[in-house]
Amino acid sequence: MNKELFLSPFALGFYLGCVFLVISIYNYLRLKGELARFRRHLSDKLEIEAETMKKMKGDVETLRKENETLRVKVNALNELPDRKVQRDLEVFARAEKRMLLTVPGFAPAWETAKTEAHHELASEEAGTSAPKRIFARLFGGGGAAALPARADSSTAVVEGETAKNGSEH
Repeated sequence: MNKELFLSPFALGFYLGCVFLVISIYNYLRLKGELARFRRHLSDKLEIEAETMKKMKGDVETLRKENETLRVKVNALNELPDRKVQRDLEVFARAEKRMLLTVPGFAPAWETAKTEAHHELASEEAGTSAPKRIFARLFGGGGAAALPARADSSTAVVEGETAKNGSEH
């Protein structure tokens, strides 16, 4: 009777249920430990990211202040008279470059004028001619016109017109 009780179908089902219960309890405890480990990992990661964000915000604020300081210094340095002249010269150089690229008839005349001005400056620096106040003439400081007309080009146009008109009649 003793042996029949332990080998009855009910007992065998109970044994099998106990085996599944032990396996499920083992998996439950293992997954519970893994979940706790994931939670610790997540909290550590969030703490690290919070510290990193705080540090990045501090760096951004420091860089913003430094940028503002440098901007103020650059503006102060640009107000110096020498810097204004250099800035005006840079503006003129950029305008010249743009004109050379965009205006078709401007380039040859401009190159000729630059060459003549270069020769004038070279002769002034060599001491062969008296220095002229170029900027005063350009910006209306002197009595002379900023860009005087050429006598040879205006007479050539007039002569061309007369030759053309004379041949038509």
